[in-house]
Amino acid sequence: MTASLRWLLAIAASALVAGCAIPPRPAHPDVAHAALLAGIESSSTAAWPDRAWWTRYHDAQLDDLQARALRDAPTLVVARARLDQAERYVDVARADAGATVSGNAQLQRDRLSEQGLIPSQFLGFNWYGQGDLGLSFNYDFDFWGSHGADIAAATDRARAAAAERDSAASMIAAAVADTYFGWQADQARLAIAREIVAGYTRGRTIAAARAHQGLDANDVVHRADAELAAAREQVAMLEGDTRIQLAALAGLLGVAPADLPKLTAHSLPPATAALPANAGLDLIARRADVAASRWRVEAALKDVDVARAAFYPDVSLSAMAGFSSIDLGKLLSPGSTVFAAGPALHLPIFEGGRLRARFGVSQAALAAAVADYRAAVVDAAREVSAQALKLRQIQERRQQSAEQLAAKAQLLASARARMRQGLSDAVPALDAGETLDRQRDASVQLDAAALSAEIALTRALGGGYGTEASASQSTSGAASP
Repeated sequence: MTASLRWLLAIAASALVAGCAIPPRPAHPDVAHAALLAGIESSSTAAWPDRAWWTRYHDAQLDDLQARALRDAPTLVVARARLDQAERYVDVARADAGATVSGNAQLQRDRLSEQGLIPSQFLGFNWYGQGDLGLSFNYDFDFWGSHGADIAAATDRARAAAAERDSAASMIAAAVADTYFGWQADQARLAIAREIVAGYTRGRTIAAARAHQGLDANDVVHRADAELAAAREQVAMLEGDTRIQLAALAGLLGVAPADLPKLTAHSLPPATAALPANAGLDLIARRADVAASRWRVEAALKDVDVARAAFYPDVSLSAMAGFSSIDLGKLLSPGSTVFAAGPALHLPIFEGGRLRARFGVSQAALAAAVADYRAAVVDAAREVSAQALKLRQIQERRQQSAEQLAAKAQLLASARARMRQGLSDAVPALDAGETLDRQRDASVQLDAAALSAEIALTRALGGGYGTEASASQSTSGAASP
């Protein structure tokens, strides 16, 4: 019987013995492939968000803020660092799976004991030198796919980290847009509030004049003072809110508020987004956080394969070649050459329960990853549903608000017409103007709320994230024993 045949028989026998203790491969976990969005109104013509979805507002200031945030935001710097770390682990796993060649060199000076097993007087010397110089080679055949599964697990974790980076970018983009439009809304409300203060100031002047002439009691003046003070308080509050919004923007960009670019106030754009058709089916592939959870499930599956492969015998090939001599002057001579080569077999027979414990840990990690994925899908569906319903509610309220605004504008026009005809003084016109300004302020708040809900819906729909292939179509993996 040849040596090769004996080795093959030994491997087969070892695998047969080990196979009796190998746990069965777990079934692929049942994971959701669609988000539950049944009953939520959607539009067959609504488009999914683009990756640069904020450009639909045609706002150069917002575009500049987004470019700065997506380049320098502290949260994204952390996410990129985590991705780089995950990619380095892929390199480590690939390096561990390959053949290894190492060199070694050793020189030492030894003294023999005069009372040893072979006394030095018989050898004729007490001191001698030892020199070793050579190369060693090792290659693990990985018959059971342990290294391949380890590489696949590291690759899937890198994909999860990439998806988490994209999720962080989506969150930053949404926060920047929401904060920026919040600042624009506060600027619009601040302008209205100052108009209200101006109206109350004129009203207070009229009240003081009428009280001075004895036409009204002084209570009218006191009431006008209170209304004017309340209006000025509103101005102070909105001025503070604008500063807070700028500070929040600076924090998102990772700069000091003084380093923000100068922003110009302008009217808010309309909110026109809607829920796309088949959102429940497509949502999973378009949400970066859900994709990251799915890649973690795939990585956990590969970890189970690694833990299971440890039950099989390990076969490797090693070789060594070099020089060894106790006479350093002859270290590199042909007579000092040494060489060794041969296969090695490691068979786990009694591991004190360590292999089964590690396999159990991998199964528990897989169950946790599956639970996290299912929770991510449920959270995604809940977020989309909530924002879609909120946006629809605000749009309906905006229609009613527009009708109120038109009616109050007509009241102001009538009051001014009567004043021009001498049928009334300026007080009714001032009151109608203040009522109209209050309605304008409410309309601006609804417009801002609609934009905020639209941005939140865009974020919930993935914010432009997309994958070329879903995690279920992953082709990375190892040969399965």
